[in-house]
Amino acid sequence: MASMENFAPADVSRMLAERSILLIDVREPEEYAAERIHGALLYPLSSFDPKALPADEGRKLVLQCGSGMRSAKAMAIAADAGVVVAGHLAGGIKAWKAAGLPVMAVDPATGQMREG
Repeated sequence: MASMENFAPADVSRMLAERSILLIDVREPEEYAAERIHGALLYPLSSFDPKALPADEGRKLVLQCGSGMRSAKAMAIAADAGVVVAGHLAGGIKAWKAAGLPVMAVDPATGQMREG
């Protein structure tokens, strides 16, 4: 089994910009709706099926959650199913925001999504 990496927020940000990864958010729909990393695709852990993950020949799969716990579980599920995942965002969206990187979030004044 290939080793899975703990990616730092800056690395995930760079790889997203390069379009070398697909970022998979394994949080629940209501969490994703409230705030998310721009470009992340939702595949909730509660119904996680690694075989349903998108296959993009040019891009690796990187998982992400709120703090890194659920994405680590999802990596194990994917590995057991024989689905190759490059790794996960260490510390999840919390680490992403702590690194000063932007998220898409609901603006409480308008109810619209905005980057912030």
